[in-house]
Amino acid sequence: MDKIIVHGGRALAGTVKISGSKNSALPILAATLLTKEPCVIHRVPDLSDVHYMLQILNHLGAEVERASGVVTVKAEKVSTVAPYDVVRKMRASVCVLGPLLGREGGDCLSTWRVRHRRSSDRSALAGF
Repeated sequence: MDKIIVHGGRALAGTVKISGSKNSALPILAATLLTKEPCVIHRVPDLSDVHYMLQILNHLGAEVERASGVVTVKAEKVSTVAPYDVVRKMRASVCVLGPLLGREGGDCLSTWRVRHRRSSDRSALAGF
């Protein structure tokens, strides 16, 4: 749709449901790894990158449920290993590294360096 033309001089009224943004949903989903408590996130968009992030969280040991734009994540026990074939599908998978470092410490980095093949990310992690 290129434009909306309104005729009649009457005030517009009504509601529009706005979904969340992918660029905000991905780091929020990654941050659920920081707590063992259940996290409920509303208005999560139904996009492939979000699905990949949910797969990564699931591979890391989180219980993930999704229904009608609401995602519930419970990460009581987490692993620091996710399959490369899932991680490689999304650049934003690096978002899980901060929460994993915060929760598990530096032990997760050796696995990440081996599995994550972008040299810029590996060199940024060299200080850890």
